[in-house]
Amino acid sequence: MSNRLLTHLRHVDLAVPDYDKQLDFYAGVWGLSKVAEDSGISFLAAEGSPEQYVVRLRKADEKRLDLVSYGAGSTADVDTLAEQLLAGGVQLISQPGKVDTPGGGYGFRFFDVDGRTIEVLADVEVRQHRKIEEKESIPVKLSHVVLNSPDLNRTREWYETYLGFRLSDTLHSPHMGEVMHFMRISNQHHSMAIAQGPHTALHHVSFEMRGIDEYMRGSGRVIRAGVKKVWGPGRHMAGDNTFSYFLDPHGNTVEYTTELEILDEDTWHPHVYDFSQPEVSDQWGTANPMNELVAKESFNDVDRGVFVAPPV
Repeated sequence: MSNRLLTHLRHVDLAVPDYDKQLDFYAGVWGLSKVAEDSGISFLAAEGSPEQYVVRLRKADEKRLDLVSYGAGSTADVDTLAEQLLAGGVQLISQPGKVDTPGGGYGFRFFDVDGRTIEVLADVEVRQHRKIEEKESIPVKLSHVVLNSPDLNRTREWYETYLGFRLSDTLHSPHMGEVMHFMRISNQHHSMAIAQGPHTALHHVSFEMRGIDEYMRGSGRVIRAGVKKVWGPGRHMAGDNTFSYFLDPHGNTVEYTTELEILDEDTWHPHVYDFSQPEVSDQWGTANPMNELVAKESFNDVDRGVFVAPPV
């Protein structure tokens, strides 16, 4: 239905009960900058990114993923996408219009097939940002988001049909079948991945570092701060990117990464990688083994904030 109207990942918004602790983590050891705050809501930017913010935190009674936001090329593209979604029977939360979050813009929100809130924005004011210097181990930008789905292929097909995502690679297990699809909206290997999980939830949010040295320095800083490391440091085969996974104060998995693969989309053909082979999950062999306990950490809690459609 949709040709490629989305351009990139803008921000991921999280709701948490212990707001102050979560804010201290992201604006402290994780290396983001608080750019705005108002009565239990804060906006955090990555210093190297033109995005107004890459994480929004909101104080709430229950932990949840509030929304995932993507960019569109123009206001006309936003309107076109809204019309296409409506024609396809997708439930809109809001109609296209001006928004009042930092940087403004023009956009709307809707539910994906798993009941998550998705936002699409265009015409957001560019934030004054800077080049991240050598040995400066803070995030350059938001890299990608991974979502858990109880029906991996239904979710993949929905994002392909309605939002123009394309498949880059798949992880497959001899015992479990397909376990993850890497999806793109540009020549970046993935802006989103979909993981097979027991329930709808956030799997992880990934932040791009300047390079290998900055990635390692940042990983070391977070480890020394006593933050729980889930997996890494290592280098994936799908996407060819580095990884170090940690848990934020509310148990969401967050990743430092760098060197995510840039594809030639005209010649790229998706691979199916055997996830049971250790070099697929970590080419270097430096990370702790991927096992059931590591996988469980990223299943996350059931997200009670998702919309559940009433029975027909």
